[in-house]
Amino acid sequence: MSIIIKNKEEIEILRQGGRRLAAVLIKVAKKVAPGVTTAELDKYAHDLIIEGGDEPAFLNYKPEGQSRAYPASLCISVNNEIVHGIPKTSKVLKEGDIVSLDLGLKHKGLFTDHAITVPVGEISKASKQLLNATKEALMIGIEEARAGNTVGDIGYAIEKFVAGKYGIVRELSGHGVGKKIHEDPYIPNYGKRGKGQKLIPGMVIAIEPMLNIGKAGIITLSDGYTIKTSDGSRSAHFEHTVLITNDAPEILTMI
Repeated sequence: MSIIIKNKEEIEILRQGGRRLAAVLIKVAKKVAPGVTTAELDKYAHDLIIEGGDEPAFLNYKPEGQSRAYPASLCISVNNEIVHGIPKTSKVLKEGDIVSLDLGLKHKGLFTDHAITVPVGEISKASKQLLNATKEALMIGIEEARAGNTVGDIGYAIEKFVAGKYGIVRELSGHGVGKKIHEDPYIPNYGKRGKGQKLIPGMVIAIEPMLNIGKAGIITLSDGYTIKTSDGSRSAHFEHTVLITNDAPEILTMI
């Protein structure tokens, strides 16, 4: 495992990039409405990033093991899609849908990563509870992201909070970020206290719980990217890029 510790200059660039990314995602979220296509949201996110003088991190990114590069700037996953949904002109949002917006940004050569799940118009009580629980799970995980703690402490806190109320996606996880889109360490949303990589000041990590209303199982579609719940239940996803400091964790993807 190769952990990359960021220096002061790199941390300041990541702070700038994180704020820029948060601002873009807030604007994209405001565009979510019945009748809007996922392709429109992708183009809007792409244009905002380019206008700001930055680069979309995911466009043409080819993860290890993939046969083709990701074809869009924004990952948009609707309802029972968990992550990595590919935007399409044919995919029209409907009242009552929930939509995960996952976006990465490259600012002055360094990467930040951020995701939110938002409602399309009025959504069901169960969907609201799912969104609230997933967002709270993220914040509980971030609270454990302190120097001297471990990756296992983050996963344990999230798993304890969820406590069987939702399915925790186990095949997907958070990760280091900064010099690359995905760096060590791997940060699962479950774990044991004191286990795994120790957290060190200067580490930058993306914490991203994904919770399903139903079971934790997943399937990958034939496009090679879109991952859905195996039982068809709805899923939510929230993510922040976080700096490990000598004090409290610092969320970089906030304004």
